[in-house]
Amino acid sequence: MIKPLKMGDSRPELQKTDIFAKAFEFTKANEVKELGLYPYFKPLHATDGTIVRIENRDVIMAGSNNYLGLTNDPRTIEAAQKVIATYGTGCTGSRYLNGTLDLHLELEEKLADFLNKEACVLFSTGYQTNEGSIQTIAGRNDIIFSDKDNHACIVAGTQISNAKTIRYRHNDMDQLRKLMEKSDPDAGKLIVSDGVFSMSGIIADVPELVKIADEFGARLYLDDAHAIGVIGDGGRGSASVFGLSDRVDLITGTFSKSFASLGGFIVGEGPVIDYIRHNSPAHIFSASMPPANVATVLKALEILQEEPWRLERLEEISNFMRKELRALGFNVWTSQTPIIPVVIGDMMDCFKFWKDLFEEGVYVNAVVPPAVPKDQALVRSSYMATHTDEQLGKVLDAFRKVGIKRGIIDRNGHSLIEN
Repeated sequence: MIKPLKMGDSRPELQKTDIFAKAFEFTKANEVKELGLYPYFKPLHATDGTIVRIENRDVIMAGSNNYLGLTNDPRTIEAAQKVIATYGTGCTGSRYLNGTLDLHLELEEKLADFLNKEACVLFSTGYQTNEGSIQTIAGRNDIIFSDKDNHACIVAGTQISNAKTIRYRHNDMDQLRKLMEKSDPDAGKLIVSDGVFSMSGIIADVPELVKIADEFGARLYLDDAHAIGVIGDGGRGSASVFGLSDRVDLITGTFSKSFASLGGFIVGEGPVIDYIRHNSPAHIFSASMPPANVATVLKALEILQEEPWRLERLEEISNFMRKELRALGFNVWTSQTPIIPVVIGDMMDCFKFWKDLFEEGVYVNAVVPPAVPKDQALVRSSYMATHTDEQLGKVLDAFRKVGIKRGIIDRNGHSLIEN
């Protein structure tokens, strides 16, 4: 019989068969907290987008996915507030039954039109979109080819599906082709890749993915969570960077980034989207997006199309910050987007670097293994179209000061760590 646990017991006596044993043995987070270096779950008390209030101080937010700077735009706020009076605060049911609003249908139609696809279906989160769509599309006799750096929701979708999953080295098109050559020619095949990889800021090799999909009769699925509303023709994502949107079968995205809200979507051919709509457990067994969220996305999509300066400014800032961080001596990998990683190396060194940046008034994200390879811990910086030149200058000053202090760079713009 398992000994009852008492509240406050730090290390209760547990049998090895107790399913809670791993939880009580997990101490790493508390150890980092005791050192004053814990960088996660920091509550924001107020935000205007580029400036946030944390621990009673204002800091520059250089770690948000609010790429277009619309989360605090008066127009998106007003759009959310207006619909509450008509529709209330929630839908209280799934789209399949009582949770479909005319707003949902309007957004699906406008997104399909924006991305030049036949149809669209919404999900309640971006995570559910990939998890729920992949497991619905790929079945027992199919094979999924998935990039090893794909987001966790893609991994979850492949694990839940009954399909065989083969993971290829990150952006390694030669290995992908070899794996396809060895695979069962009679199996249905789905290639799945992030359009923009969320930790590195690298754009997928869409032209090669398209070629390989065509060569082996596979379907191509791109998760453009960090691409739509960020890069490409009018913000239409990774495939549009190369003029290949019409060659990608399915494209997914999220509303929690450029669209200042919460939720997700998938676009593609009408029959495929209708099949997902009627068969995806994540869609038919989840409550639908609340009306305020939908209205926010509709307004954000409108602003994206009416104000192209936001995309232009975002690209300008991204190019500037990559260039300047490299000039300081930092390793930013081969980032191509507003996501710019700064590699620190050791996990504890990364936490210390993060804390020093915070003390200098800059908030970024500490990313450690297993989210990144061993000895490749990094701080993930990301930028918004609404960052000012003055704010960017302060961010660079902070990086330089902390980088020199922590022995990551020297004063002459050279890296002091092994890359």
